[in-house]
Amino acid sequence: MRLVDSHCHFDRADSEYVNAALERARAAGLVHAVIVGQFQGPGDWGIALEVAAAHPEFLTATLGIHPHEAARATQADFEHLERTCARPEIHAVGEAGLDYYYEHSARDVQREVFRRQCALAKRLGKPLVVHVRESTKGGDAHPECEAILKEEGMSRGVIHCFTGDTEAARRYLDLGFLLSLSGVVTYKKTEALQDAVRFAPLDRLMVETDSPYLAPIPYRGKKNEPSYVVETAKKVAELKGVTVERVAEVTTANAAALFGFTV
Repeated sequence: MRLVDSHCHFDRADSEYVNAALERARAAGLVHAVIVGQFQGPGDWGIALEVAAAHPEFLTATLGIHPHEAARATQADFEHLERTCARPEIHAVGEAGLDYYYEHSARDVQREVFRRQCALAKRLGKPLVVHVRESTKGGDAHPECEAILKEEGMSRGVIHCFTGDTEAARRYLDLGFLLSLSGVVTYKKTEALQDAVRFAPLDRLMVETDSPYLAPIPYRGKKNEPSYVVETAKKVAELKGVTVERVAEVTTANAAALFGFTV
């Protein structure tokens, strides 16, 4: 079995911690992972690119401005993002998008920053990693996200940590996007998401951890890490009625094709 974690984060950059996590990932059957770089505040872009540079054979990097931090991004930060994403070792723009659950940034600011990153991905010819999370009060985020992607002419990218229903899945798939599934699909009371997984073609799916968050069953409540993506792949296999080896084969090919790495 050869798996790819299509979306992960590391909260520490020290080599002992990272090396141990990657060793466990390899032992679990992973052959690659996509590490997502995020804007942390003016002039601070976190540790993802540093970690990826130390492990180029196993980690592929992206960089973007998360909707939580959208209101803090300055023009200088957007210029830095464009310069950095233009480098060949950065394989995608994002994660970028809409988060109406926490609303750490005002919705109009989130929408504008999302549009700017859509335009950047188009200019650079790189895929877009999209974050979208609904409010507990209503379902605005998915329709608005779809509308922005459509208006900006976006057709290449992934809806990471997809947690929507079948109709949301249909809309994103119709745009040309892939769906990446996290450990949430293993949780109880996620029937709508599980129905969407049954609906979506396997050749449009990827699996991820979003580590260090959202550890799958049976690790829920623990710190997540790339090796745990195996549990998500097992759940997807169950829902699709195929072997986990088949899920690994297809989702790995999907990730490699989208992000442009070889395994």
